[in-house]
Amino acid sequence: MENINNANSIELDLFNSNIIDIKNQMLVETATVGLSRWENILGLESANNYNIDYRRTRILGRLKGQGTFTIKFIKDLTTSFENAEVEVTEDNASYSFSIKFVGIKGIVPNLDDLKSIIEEFKPAHLGVNYVFTYLTWNEFNNYNKTWSVWNSLNLNWNTFEAYKE
Repeated sequence: MENINNANSIELDLFNSNIIDIKNQMLVETATVGLSRWENILGLESANNYNIDYRRTRILGRLKGQGTFTIKFIKDLTTSFENAEVEVTEDNASYSFSIKFVGIKGIVPNLDDLKSIIEEFKPAHLGVNYVFTYLTWNEFNNYNKTWSVWNSLNLNWNTFEAYKE
């Protein structure tokens, strides 16, 4: 009887583990192998060659991309991309708007996906401009680092422009 109970215990633990994994695949935030299903449901091209966080970002962006196209909509949509804080400025006279990335310096890693989702949901008559922030001379001076300290950081130009402590 003890052997039977031990075998049953092992099988029940495996069964419970499988149930938890199935539940995890139903939520974008915890899905792994289930991301392909989410991409398929949302009409996204499968991105199996990218990391899981990047794929989740694309899926969440598509899910958030539902509703009326407003400044709040744009801000909510961009927060799913690297938690990028943005300022949105409307230019009604020229039928356009600008998205300025202020929470992250440099170009956001998955900008092409963000652009495609914005293009998909924005009204066709509106133009969009993307504005990026970089390290300014004032910020550079405020770090109070010597040239040798900067050199020791081994930054290339792109990482230098996006440097933030």
